[in-house]
Amino acid sequence: MSELTSMNQYLSYDEPDKSNHLWKYTPWRRIHPTGKIKEMPEMDIPTIEISNLDNSEVPDGIELLENITEIDKDKISDNIAASFLLSSTHSSRWTLSVKSGFIADLPILVDIHCHEGISSLHLELDIGKMAEIEVITRINGNCEWFGLLRTVKIQNGANVNDIVVNLQNGGSLLRFESVDIGRDAQISAGTVSSGSEKTKADLRYFLEEPGSNLKSLGSILSVEKMHLDHHIEILHDSPETQSRLSWHSACSGSSKTIGTGMLRVKDGAIGADAAQIFHNLLLSRDAEADSIPELEVMEHDVVGCGHGTANGPIDEDQKFYLESRGFNPSESKAALIAAFLNTTLSQMGSEKTHQWLVGLLSDELELLV
Repeated sequence: MSELTSMNQYLSYDEPDKSNHLWKYTPWRRIHPTGKIKEMPEMDIPTIEISNLDNSEVPDGIELLENITEIDKDKISDNIAASFLLSSTHSSRWTLSVKSGFIADLPILVDIHCHEGISSLHLELDIGKMAEIEVITRINGNCEWFGLLRTVKIQNGANVNDIVVNLQNGGSLLRFESVDIGRDAQISAGTVSSGSEKTKADLRYFLEEPGSNLKSLGSILSVEKMHLDHHIEILHDSPETQSRLSWHSACSGSSKTIGTGMLRVKDGAIGADAAQIFHNLLLSRDAEADSIPELEVMEHDVVGCGHGTANGPIDEDQKFYLESRGFNPSESKAALIAAFLNTTLSQMGSEKTHQWLVGLLSDELELLV
């Protein structure tokens, strides 16, 4: 799709109505980089580089290539945010290519650094058949606004841990993802967020081949006046598919988190097994968390489809117990927040990845408490 075509497509959209729960809490005008929705501002180009998690060079079998050879616009063209990002990233498109059968010894770190001002990037992950890999995409920098479009293709039989970590220092983040999961392929898709003052993320997963399997996991820490809005949509459109959505958000100050989940099971998705759960930990009187799990099931022959949500403060009995064992009040609070977020964090990858993520979380909790 050419730059002009994608721009015209974006400009053809009307402003989304707030009656649509996708835009109810964070209207498009609010997350647009200028607030003028018919404006397409000039974008700076962020830097991107890859390494192993221990900073060594990546092995043969993995390549970061500038440009994207083919964009499957059918999965992203019906969404105003995706259309905007597709148009704004015409000068900043990259493909992380993993060869079929490749097995990584170490997690791969994709570092994206956004500079001051407004910038955007389109990253495609092309994971070959039967590959096994962990990919951590880290967003950092001091930018006013950053847009990230990720299109992910996981080919048959691949096993992938795919984690996005938002450490952006202030500003706003607009993120859209489209993830295609192949036959008998498995993905654990993690989101770790403790950066950006404002986030709107729209994450879409397509289980359109038999045996495809998804775990979607969130560990969200919001502080001060952050507004973090994540929408997760999962489509089951083939027999014997499985998905689990587990989302944990800890909210302090006067911050607000939103988690909306939509599980769609199409007619013919026999044996589908789907569930979603949102847990919110409220750390102050003014913190707010909204969770809206939804189901749309068109196939009657399923293993199970369920959803749930729960909100609550820190358990004072647990806090008292830790303090009776020598923890001071700040330490006991930090330990309980860490344990809450670690419920999903611990499922996001290997022990190496988990320890790296725990280190990031510990740094953020020190600032909180």
